[in-house]
Amino acid sequence: MSKKEIAKKYIEYLEQGKTECIIELFSDNGKVTSPIYGTKLASTFYNNLNEDTLKSKLIINGIFEEEDSNRIALYFKYNWTLKNKKNVTFDVVDIIAFNSKNKIIQLHIIYDTVKSRGLVNAMHLTK
Repeated sequence: MSKKEIAKKYIEYLEQGKTECIIELFSDNGKVTSPIYGTKLASTFYNNLNEDTLKSKLIINGIFEEEDSNRIALYFKYNWTLKNKKNVTFDVVDIIAFNSKNKIIQLHIIYDTVKSRGLVNAMHLTK
């Protein structure tokens, strides 16, 4: 698969909550850096995200590939419904770095956490 095809699969799997399929897109030591969850191994991050998520709706606004590079950027709208049924919608940019086998080695998530951080923190306090 090309980097662009992997990026589209990533969005599809994320929306469908297919954690194991997402993790398969990563190298064994692939990491995710998120404004809310910090930097974690992909398997840990996506399992944590899945534990907090009731459903997701994602709309791709653009995929940007840097020529002669191992990076691609995804720009999308994320409508996130937490397990406690609270909902937040925000724009996201994911910067994805690949190894030579087109496995994700690093995914850096960029978005404004003003609304989402409070909702996630409040949900964790009630667990």
